[in-house]
Amino acid sequence: MNLRKNVATSESGFIFNPSTGDSFSANPIAAEILIQLKQGVSPSEIKKTVLNKYEVDSSQLERDWDDFLLQLRDANLLDT
Repeated sequence: MNLRKNVATSESGFIFNPSTGDSFSANPIAAEILIQLKQGVSPSEIKKTVLNKYEVDSSQLERDWDDFLLQLRDANLLDT
């Protein structure tokens, strides 16, 4: 699972899909995740980083992760 290569992201959380012209904004944690996805970092490594960096329960992270991926798929931002 990777972010589409043509999707532009910024550290501030701006996301632009040039294929559709759609733009989105993400919170700072989501922006970090998007950058890592675009760099090809594995989901397990990204989750490990989030758990180490932020105060979040692993079960809550899993729920939020699934919800975030669903949003990315709905926005047509992922290569599947």
